[in-house]
Amino acid sequence: MDTLVFLGTGDAMGTPRVYCGCEVCEEARAGGINARLRSSVMIEGKDDFLVIDCGPDWRRQMEALDIRLMRRLLITHGHFDHIGGLPEWADACRWTGIKGELYTPAEVIPVILRQYPWLGNQLNIIPMDGGIALDGWHISSWRVNHGKNGYSYAFRLEKEGYAWVYCPDSISLGEEETRLMRDADLLVLGTSFYHEEAELSTRSVYDMTEAAELLQDIKPGRTFYTHMSHDVDLRKAYVLPERVELARTGLRVKLGR
Repeated sequence: MDTLVFLGTGDAMGTPRVYCGCEVCEEARAGGINARLRSSVMIEGKDDFLVIDCGPDWRRQMEALDIRLMRRLLITHGHFDHIGGLPEWADACRWTGIKGELYTPAEVIPVILRQYPWLGNQLNIIPMDGGIALDGWHISSWRVNHGKNGYSYAFRLEKEGYAWVYCPDSISLGEEETRLMRDADLLVLGTSFYHEEAELSTRSVYDMTEAAELLQDIKPGRTFYTHMSHDVDLRKAYVLPERVELARTGLRVKLGR
């Protein structure tokens, strides 16, 4: 049975913020449980692993697990907190003599290459529209609303009758956007705040109160919130729906029944 490993659970800025002296940032600064690197997960299989997203904390995440070689990667969208580690991965591929495999929807590829036009020297960049199969997982991708930041993609992974969804950056999803989320055994969903007071038109990710309404509709078996800002304090007992937890760095979850 494969295992899901949370490499990072922070939002685009991570926690602590350099400028901030709030209780959460100070606790994180002292090495507490609120220290959060940018959101990324690993699917650990019997013989190899897959990683989803490669933000600027990628090197620290690999070092924390004593990993020296990464062959495959999925990218949800082309924002810096999801692709900022690609130059370091490409450099690692160069020095270890492998050609990395980067999978992402076709329209994300030019966004990545505008930032890093030389990546193709070290990486095979492969469009995944229409679905791909890796390590026995059938992986589907679809576009989701990312609010003021445009769009992102969500992934649904299915294997041996088990299905789970990874959707770190989304808000105000409509019926078609949630179709492949419905009745998943597990959902990993981005929720930057517990309750965000900013006007909806200025926002880009669900808060936890809105996410509770979404879960009531799509009914996943189990949910983990990720992509959390310094507004979220893991020491607090938040009111959450049943079978919902806040993800923590290093958390390991079995993918199967």
